[in-house]
Amino acid sequence: MVVRAFIFPGQGSQFVGMAQDLTAAFTTARDVLAEVDETLKQRLSKLMFEGPADELTMTENTQPALMAMSLAVLRVIEQDGGVQLTQAAAMVAGHSLGEYSALAAAGGLSIAETAQLLRLRGSAMQQAVPPGEGAMAALLGTDLDQANSICAEAALDPETGKKQVVQPANDNGGGQVVISGHKAAVERAVEISKARGIKRAMLLPVSAPFHCALMAPAADAMADALAAATLKAPVLPVISNISADKATDPAEIRKLLVEQVTGMVRWRESVLAMAEMGVTHFVELGAGKVLAGLVRRILPDATTTSIGSPADIEAFLKSL
Repeated sequence: MVVRAFIFPGQGSQFVGMAQDLTAAFTTARDVLAEVDETLKQRLSKLMFEGPADELTMTENTQPALMAMSLAVLRVIEQDGGVQLTQAAAMVAGHSLGEYSALAAAGGLSIAETAQLLRLRGSAMQQAVPPGEGAMAALLGTDLDQANSICAEAALDPETGKKQVVQPANDNGGGQVVISGHKAAVERAVEISKARGIKRAMLLPVSAPFHCALMAPAADAMADALAAATLKAPVLPVISNISADKATDPAEIRKLLVEQVTGMVRWRESVLAMAEMGVTHFVELGAGKVLAGLVRRILPDATTTSIGSPADIEAFLKSL
């Protein structure tokens, strides 16, 4: 028996032209983007279709844009394909901001409220650290234990003798760990990684150091916003980035989403947990194919599908 998890991508999967073919083909998809545009009082759809790329990559735009495309794909599957989420999937999960998309997909949040929360999350994360003070880096060919050890060594500033923030931000699996923190500490971690013979260590072109202790002001902002949000129990379990386990209770989900701002995305463990729960087919909804690639590196025998175009939707519906 095929047991599916629907998974929702995070930052880095966006591209100029995203969702354009979906909206050309399906009124349902146009309606989702129109609702997000209306909610944010911004032509976000125009930015998604036409760019410029540097504006789309600003995190306060990227986050609602990726959610809008993911939910457009889901709504087309549901409304045009006549397939309910609860029939097609056993659980949902998302990478970082994708957890909000997953929650909206499972009916825990409305699309409008999710768009507002992600706009706030993006701007709060951007404002938490002054430009140039934070950084992120990808370490390839390592594991979480080694990344923790590198960060512990890199945290000490040799000039002042004081500790700076540097910590694993994403445990993506397949030997990929992303670290985040003070720029100087992250740069030291990259040098230490190279000295230790890690395959690749490189700074990432991001606008802020996500998922680390420096994001505390953004976590406070999200705590207030989530406390005021109308959060219902999702119709399917959401696999939390923070616990790598099922979450269904709205109060628990709120708490986990606040912790997620400063905490590590436990993607590797989440994928392994879903497999333990019986998932055999991981279906990525939205932009790009990043998560499907990560899943295959964690679980070489898993079946993965990425759905982002009208042709992808048609092929998926035929496969059911």
